[in-house]
Amino acid sequence: MNMLQQSRNQVLVQIETACIQAGREADAVQLLAVSKTQPSSVLADMYQAGQRAFGENYLQEALEKITALKELDIEWHFIGHVQRNKTKHLAENFAWVHGVDRLIIAERLSNQRGDDQPALNICIQVNIDGQDTKDGCQPAEVADLVAQISQLPNVRLRGLMVIPAPNNPQSFGDAKVLFDAVKVQHAHPEDWDTLSMGMSADMTEAIAAGSTMVRVGTALFGARPKKDV
Repeated sequence: MNMLQQSRNQVLVQIETACIQAGREADAVQLLAVSKTQPSSVLADMYQAGQRAFGENYLQEALEKITALKELDIEWHFIGHVQRNKTKHLAENFAWVHGVDRLIIAERLSNQRGDDQPALNICIQVNIDGQDTKDGCQPAEVADLVAQISQLPNVRLRGLMVIPAPNNPQSFGDAKVLFDAVKVQHAHPEDWDTLSMGMSADMTEAIAAGSTMVRVGTALFGARPKKDV
């Protein structure tokens, strides 16, 4: 067993243990491998270890990896901040976009998604605890966004994504309350199934609060190499 396989297995055990401790099904939480700044060769090795869903933050870097690894059946997630000038590439190349926080972004993604492609899965990013340095809409804006975005034809609104401040586990609970409350606003409530929260340092707390997808980088790949400026 190589180091990547070992790291992935350890993370999967941690996820399963947290689910069981929370009284949830052992497979209730999906592992998203956060692979920003990792070279394509490392992603290919992690794929061989069994990982299929990878999350990228930087568009140009991600597009290069998508091209390099096009023969692999990878589910690509974009988890960085979404700017208007990036939506066309995101709509064309990704299966999921997690950082949607404005209606105009969702509209552009819907309009730019190819007719021959399946609907683009998206999550609304919420600034759950009002951090000045974090992107995301305000919790009070979510219900209206859900009502509007769920009407768009080429996107599939799946849930929420949050990045709480460190050492603030109450925010996970707040996100779950919001997630449950707005489900009734969704035109397709059966699609509303994803609460993307929790990372390497706090995935256990996030899972206890109800996360369905954890975004893990360091615990899988080790310390992240510095990104060239």
